[in-house]
Amino acid sequence: MTDSFYEHLFGVRDKVALVTGGTRGIGLMIAEGLVRCGAKVYITSRKEDACKAAEEKLSAFGYCTAIPGDISNLDGIKALSAEIISREQQLHVLVNNAGLSWSANIDEFPEKAWDKVMDLDAKGPFFLTQSLLPQLRAAASAESRSTVINISSVNAIRPSGLQNYSYVAAKAGLQGLSAQMARDLNSDNINVNVIAPGPFKSKMTAPLYANEEVEKQVMESFTMGRWGVMEDASGLTIFLASRAGSFLTGVVIPCDGGASTIG
Repeated sequence: MTDSFYEHLFGVRDKVALVTGGTRGIGLMIAEGLVRCGAKVYITSRKEDACKAAEEKLSAFGYCTAIPGDISNLDGIKALSAEIISREQQLHVLVNNAGLSWSANIDEFPEKAWDKVMDLDAKGPFFLTQSLLPQLRAAASAESRSTVINISSVNAIRPSGLQNYSYVAAKAGLQGLSAQMARDLNSDNINVNVIAPGPFKSKMTAPLYANEEVEKQVMESFTMGRWGVMEDASGLTIFLASRAGSFLTGVVIPCDGGASTIG
């Protein structure tokens, strides 16, 4: 097969993408992969300094613009959408990755931990997608469908010892929501899929690699014996955003080294 066919099959070059929570962890990994493969990538995060640092890092590989913003509330969502709309008439790829987790004993789990996580992890992806539908529709065609990728978690598929109740509920709800959105946006040539990551290094999983001894013990419990890396998260995203993954919509794909299936 020729290079041109590979580009036709897996190419995301010149596609416009927005990755929320794109300044660290899995979001940064996904953004880096898209940038390296030639996409025009926007990233967003609440912290301006984190945005500047991520933009500087990713701009070494291609086009990346960071837009600070808080998408845990409707005002912040509208502000971010307005900024994207002012810059782009079309949006080919939307990755709803921004998320928050909160762990506490079941007897002490507070209401604010429920509301804050639900607002960002469940409500945010819906209303951001809703506000950017004109750009997603403008980019879509039967031959080249637009793509919404919602980032869930393996914790939405199987329980863990983290006692992160609102996170589990939000991510499981996001998976059901994604299937409904996939059905309703199918005629607009917009795919909606879910990636459910397992063990990746991030701020959320920092206690699992607090020191070498802890990390060694944790790694022994991983099905493949390793953490997920940039190529794992970004590779699956690129697949779903390219022609190769265009016949998939409404599905949840674990990216967890087999933890939810053979672990």
